[in-house]
Amino acid sequence: MADDLTGQVALVTGGGRGIGASIARELASAGARVAVASRTHVQVDEVAKEIDGLALEVDVTDRAAVERMVDETESELGPIDLLCANAGIGGNAEFWESDPDEWWSVFEVNVLGVYLSTRTVVPRMLERGSGRIVITGSGAGYLPGASNTAYTSSKAAVNRFAETLALALKDTPVRVFLISPGLVRTEMTSGFFSDDAPWTPPELAPQLVHVLASGRADALAGRYLHAEHDDIEDLIRRADEIEREDLNAIRLRR
Repeated sequence: MADDLTGQVALVTGGGRGIGASIARELASAGARVAVASRTHVQVDEVAKEIDGLALEVDVTDRAAVERMVDETESELGPIDLLCANAGIGGNAEFWESDPDEWWSVFEVNVLGVYLSTRTVVPRMLERGSGRIVITGSGAGYLPGASNTAYTSSKAAVNRFAETLALALKDTPVRVFLISPGLVRTEMTSGFFSDDAPWTPPELAPQLVHVLASGRADALAGRYLHAEHDDIEDLIRRADEIEREDLNAIRLRR
């Protein structure tokens, strides 16, 4: 990766493990100063120490906690250039056996958490005249065959939220991206898929975020970008065509 992120400040939610931790490591390796946020102090502290970053223990469903997270990041590292709204949980009970509070908690983390995180940083980015947001969506939000009603429905909402937010900010200096990491082997996914599932190489999503952070892909804001199935360099070259033909978008076509 040739894109140097030196001087940038990034905040990664859900950064204590899995995809979020890998994104934090990738951004730090490119020169960014990274704040790593998670509900689990031990995990987030370990990642932050590894990359010489800032560890933040936070519940992304708590508005006051999210505001403190952003305040502390900007106080310790500087204005946030990049927010990676990545925090998410699964849930695995059959629908008719699920606990309503636990089912709804998936929405609170996956959807409300994204809303609160973005809602807190956007006004600051607008005031400064720059900023990028990468939201972790999922193919689970539209692909057939799934049975986990909480996770799939919440990710469908996240996918739509990201595109709508990108459109709302189209005429501003803030760019919003929606990524799908693919099927990455993490603690959350390992219990649902067999070893011979079509696993996505874990380095692809962090590499995609790295490119998005560089600014080279700003013309693709609002598009659905898959870490494995999309060649980001090709999409950058074809950005005019993609916008004109409304490609890389989740649409019903008849």
